[in-house]
Amino acid sequence: MMPLGLTEEEAIAMAERTSVEEVALAEGRKWDDTFEALHRLALEAEARAQTPPPPPPPPLPPSRQHPLQSHPTPPGQSGGGGNDTDTGDSQPPAAASMWFNLDGLPVCFPYAAIYPEQHAYMGELKRALDARGHAVLEMPTGTGKTAALLSLITSYALANPSRPLRLLYCTRTVHEMEKTLAELRLLFSHLPDPSHLLAFGLSSRKNLCVHPQVSASAAVDTGCRRLTASWVREKAASDRESTTPLCDYFETFDTAAHRGDLASYISPGVCTLADLRSLGCQRRICPYFLARHLVKHANVVVYSYQYLLDPKVASIVSREMMMHKECVVVFDEAHNIDNVCIEALSVTIRKQTLEGARRNLRHISQQIDRFKATDANKLRAEYNRLVDGLAQSGHLPISDAWLANPALPHDVLKEAVPGNIRRAEHFLAVLCRLVWFLDQRLETENVVNERPVSFAASIDSIAGIDKMMLRFFYDRLQSLLITLEITDTDEFMHIQKNCDFATLIGTYTRGFSIIVEPYDDRMPNIRDPVIQLSCHDASLAIQPVFNRFQTVVITSGTLSPIDLYPRLLNFNPVISRSFTMSLTRDCICPMVLTRGSDQLPVSTKFDMRSEPGVVRNYGRLLLEMASAVPDGIVCFFVSYSYMDGIVSSWNDMGILQGTMQHKLVFIETPAVVETTLALDNYRKACNCGRGAVFFSVARGKVAEGIDFDRHYGRLVIMFGVPFQYTLSKILRARLEYLRETFQIEEGDFLTFDALRQAAQCVGRVIRSKADYGMMIFADKRYSRHDKRSKLPGWILSHLNAAHLNLSTDMALHTAREFLRRMAQPYDKAGSGQKTLLTEEDLQVMSQDGMDM
Repeated sequence: MMPLGLTEEEAIAMAERTSVEEVALAEGRKWDDTFEALHRLALEAEARAQTPPPPPPPPLPPSRQHPLQSHPTPPGQSGGGGNDTDTGDSQPPAAASMWFNLDGLPVCFPYAAIYPEQHAYMGELKRALDARGHAVLEMPTGTGKTAALLSLITSYALANPSRPLRLLYCTRTVHEMEKTLAELRLLFSHLPDPSHLLAFGLSSRKNLCVHPQVSASAAVDTGCRRLTASWVREKAASDRESTTPLCDYFETFDTAAHRGDLASYISPGVCTLADLRSLGCQRRICPYFLARHLVKHANVVVYSYQYLLDPKVASIVSREMMMHKECVVVFDEAHNIDNVCIEALSVTIRKQTLEGARRNLRHISQQIDRFKATDANKLRAEYNRLVDGLAQSGHLPISDAWLANPALPHDVLKEAVPGNIRRAEHFLAVLCRLVWFLDQRLETENVVNERPVSFAASIDSIAGIDKMMLRFFYDRLQSLLITLEITDTDEFMHIQKNCDFATLIGTYTRGFSIIVEPYDDRMPNIRDPVIQLSCHDASLAIQPVFNRFQTVVITSGTLSPIDLYPRLLNFNPVISRSFTMSLTRDCICPMVLTRGSDQLPVSTKFDMRSEPGVVRNYGRLLLEMASAVPDGIVCFFVSYSYMDGIVSSWNDMGILQGTMQHKLVFIETPAVVETTLALDNYRKACNCGRGAVFFSVARGKVAEGIDFDRHYGRLVIMFGVPFQYTLSKILRARLEYLRETFQIEEGDFLTFDALRQAAQCVGRVIRSKADYGMMIFADKRYSRHDKRSKLPGWILSHLNAAHLNLSTDMALHTAREFLRRMAQPYDKAGSGQKTLLTEEDLQVMSQDGMDM
């Protein structure tokens, strides 16, 4: 899909000028990694194309500098926690720092001034550390929570050497990881003696591999295993004249690990992903396995949520850290953490999955026959290990570890594998019966909703596979694949998913549902049967984290209502607080639009969304705003299908043509390359002054990971309330479980979930205190108190009563007045309430506190 407003020739020309599409097609990466990599490449290309700024003037002598003087943020550094990228009241650059006393704790802060909310945030965080308890903290976007977190926890660890704290900082994306490491590097540069501190980021092989051929391939994990598996290396070592290829980078790592001098390869300080790759190229050592090894020695590790929450990954990557109780875990941008927990323990089986599993079983059968003919001793050795009940995974070389058991660590059985699946051919026969059973269940014409107990009983009575055998399926499969020396891990993902399903069914009796659907409700004429093992209890995946670590901090800019997270995740925080934003001017203008200029109400309620009046009024709102608001406008819709429908209607009405008289229009699509090209060209249109409109979807990747700060987003329009699809059988089952187990009512959860998604969308437009922007909630339901009260406090504090029931013409007038105010000069230091506190201000505050 080409950007609207461009001819086909112009779109092709833009694609030829941008190399990001070629990169995506060549590397074939998954959505998350590709999206971040392509977007980063697009921004770097844009930066290179711009004329470099003139050198800054020489600094004033110290005697002439004002402590609150505002500076531009240096390139590559973010002011106040990685969000302030503009001038104005952004925090001073890295050359200045401050030390202050916080309730008896000396804190190093890497800027010359601090926001009041950052100081208050640190105070609550310190109380949680003192109490050795958990915390839920909501901090507005653009207020530097990353800098506050890192400064306080690092200072706390340095001030308490008897309690050697370690920090596990979890982010959602690689881009956020890099921003956190950049902030950490800035902090370390101001510490008096950071020579004994080590911090680094850990990511997947795709992001760390430096092997020329493997890193360029589509299946990096498989390519790595082909060169590093223990049996591959044994074969090469036994036959010196063998042409078996090995990874020189891993060989260097393995040699250094046996000598015990891996620590000599990395010096103390902060090591980003780029630093690890550079080190790997220079020293010819594998950066991925080096980082895996150094996890147990690091003071700070920054990595993805899944490395702690997904049992299949956490049991391998974070096993060493799980041994240390004195750890602080931070989940940043954790507004969707309950969904991450649920997805980690859910499995979906389709016809294609079962067809792939049958191909895997035929391949395994051929491998078993080959080993019986050529090397039967390995099969006998495996059988003896299983008889003895040895935990195979605990003795695997680091290069052989694939994925761990999908069940939580304390639920994995430590006893011997049942006798009827110890022999390879017997286990293969049992797997065939399981695949056959699941295939039969997919033939149903009715929707079925079962609990794990009844489903396991059905497997036992029909396929003859008891619950004890089911619990061992995953571990038994891993043992067999290693014995058969299978390296193509990606090829066997289908049978692995079947074994995931079986293991979870055999392990858990509550908190799950098995839902069989022959059709998708939204496409009832197309048969697409699916078996979904759906986890309903988010606390199952995160409970080991709460139990094993002394302090877990859940923080984000959109956690309201904050009291619902402890109930969803089943824990008791010692600190739970939401902070407001201190501003020198009202730079945020939220509005609730309930009707069009013709006074007809607007809403995306199912019975109203398709009405011509609603579609027309939404279009008129877009058209009017496009004519009055400069630069970029971002529009969010409740779903892809709704966006497609309403954009088509606008095109028929001539609204799109009218909008494109003022701005170009770009659209997010499920295709990563198209979306990346649209984002890149959207930014170019904003940079050249043409202005642009970007259509996106709530709950999409753009809503979660792309910032539209400064001129890229002067207005964001949220068309409707982004409720989940309420007819979903999985959602209905989860709502029933939440009501029965946690006493969370259906309406409360649905509203909470929809409003946090809406807040996440509109929050994309404000990324620093120096920024300004407008937010329009275009649905009459936002005017109800029970809906808008679920929005974060920092948005509600700027939502005036006069802006709660606006029509299109009233919203247009309000927007023009707001933009006129924002064009006026203002006092960046703040004439009334201080929005930046210097070291002297904090000393006065500390002294006043002592006097009281």
